[in-house]
Amino acid sequence: MSNINQRSIKTENFETYLNQAGEGNADVILFLHGSGPGVTALANWRYALQACSETYDCLAPDLFGFGQSSHPETLPKNRQGWMDLWVNQVIELLDKLGHQKVHVVGNSLGCSIALELLLEHPERFEKVVLMGPGGTPNTKLSPELARAKGFYDNPSQKKLRQIMGWFVYDAEAMAPEIEGLTESRFETAIRPEVQRSNDSIFATAAVPVPVTALNRIEHEVLLVHGRDDRVCSVESSYYLLSHLPKAQLHVYGECGHWTQIEKRESFNQLIQNYFASTI
Repeated sequence: MSNINQRSIKTENFETYLNQAGEGNADVILFLHGSGPGVTALANWRYALQACSETYDCLAPDLFGFGQSSHPETLPKNRQGWMDLWVNQVIELLDKLGHQKVHVVGNSLGCSIALELLLEHPERFEKVVLMGPGGTPNTKLSPELARAKGFYDNPSQKKLRQIMGWFVYDAEAMAPEIEGLTESRFETAIRPEVQRSNDSIFATAAVPVPVTALNRIEHEVLLVHGRDDRVCSVESSYYLLSHLPKAQLHVYGECGHWTQIEKRESFNQLIQNYFASTI
């Protein structure tokens, strides 16, 4: 991780912990992580940051209420309240760094935030990748996700390791990866402010973007999904494909919810080809 620079950046309303690689490259990619116990931007995006930093300035912030970024003193009452805070955080961060227009890659919850950003600030974003999106009307609450939501009822490394195993297609093949993630994420997850924010976020329900709004998004969008995703099923991407005017979809067989880890070499090449307009 030697080429990843980590620091906290203060803006008007947030303190954002930022992972950055490839600083100084002209084109910028903003990576938005997903949710779950102890998740951080680095846990989600470390391979992508390293792979893409030769060509791109890669930004992966811990979202407000996650990891080492600041946490709310007064908890939002619903998911839209959280969403408004995340949108404001991202825009304040881009303003502080002096980036007027960037590419964006979202994972899971990060996809919902990316869509909200496209609706609220369309002029700030170029091409978009949505990997493993949920939050659509046909997204079902899987037993795996329901169990993950109950992590804090009796938190333990064993339970977190089990949850991590559900996120991938082949838990046995991914065992070393899962073990490393479990250790780092558990340490983050048991911090009181992280648990408080996590409980609030998971207590709120996703609010799907209306079809009329999806139809108005003019950005080019690449949807990426694991066929065997048991957290957010591939049907979510098919739904978005049918309503986003300039969308295409890439589906990986033998892949779960973590395409960026399970198929990392292919995924990192895919998104760079996409941003370079070679696919």
